[in-house]
Amino acid sequence: SDDAVALGQAPVSMIVIGAGAIGLELGSVWARLGTAVTVVEFLPRIASTFDEDIAQALQKLLQRQGLKFHLGTYVESAEKTEGGVKLTAAKGDKKLELEAEKLLVAVGRKPNTEGLGTAEAGVELDERGCIKIDAEWQTSVSGIYAIGDVVAGPMLAHKAEQEAIAAVERMVGQPGSVNYDAIPWVIYTSPEVATVGLTEAEAVEKGHEVGVGVFPFQANGRAVAGGHADGLAKVIADKASGRVLGAQILSAHASELIAEAVLLMELGGSAEALARTIHAHPTMSEGLREAAHAATGESLHI
Repeated sequence: SDDAVALGQAPVSMIVIGAGAIGLELGSVWARLGTAVTVVEFLPRIASTFDEDIAQALQKLLQRQGLKFHLGTYVESAEKTEGGVKLTAAKGDKKLELEAEKLLVAVGRKPNTEGLGTAEAGVELDERGCIKIDAEWQTSVSGIYAIGDVVAGPMLAHKAEQEAIAAVERMVGQPGSVNYDAIPWVIYTSPEVATVGLTEAEAVEKGHEVGVGVFPFQANGRAVAGGHADGLAKVIADKASGRVLGAQILSAHASELIAEAVLLMELGGSAEALARTIHAHPTMSEGLREAAHAATGESLHI
């Protein structure tokens, strides 16, 4: 994926292997620059760790932008050709042969722990090459700490930053902590996707009886006026306590809008608290408030 942002010009065509955040972000960028992009994904849907409603809506929007998808498809081989690359894949009993000028492999990253001297220092690694740490981010060697992309967990800069703060607090005897349930995730497509907490399916799987609220940005005045009516906001709350378990946003500026939901979850807030919080009008942020209203069973404008 590093090479994909260093191309001197937009290729005529590109195959992207992987429909996670990196594949969708880079694939959509090149599609908007005029490249014919085909995405091949082994799993049955894109953005598999995100809420299914959001993922389906995102796929429709990306298809409108020209991206093509082959889901539930297994890549068998790839070979260089005179014009670029030929990919051989299978979807069930059906064989596929795809050709493109460029091939982007976007199936995740691994920790870059090589050359850090971990073995010499006696620092233990797990089977994936991540540095093993305890609850205080201390490694197997007393006095050596590790955070961020070299330890297990999501490889996100904001997660690493919070771990760094907490680790230093622990070093000096303060009670540093990280709430891993309230870490926002973003896919920087256009429109963006942002999520925090549990998806609807995850909440149900964990035994919660949930109240779910969905609000389409087609009903948001600021979104319509700004030409950003595509997308939706979704709030999942525990019915018994009202506590927000998760939130998802598909819209322009979703990466900014999700911060309100992150704060709410950090404070253990309820959908009703969000619904009763006054939001300036007209703003995109009203979409999340409307979804919270819907999650409590009291929709306002839909």
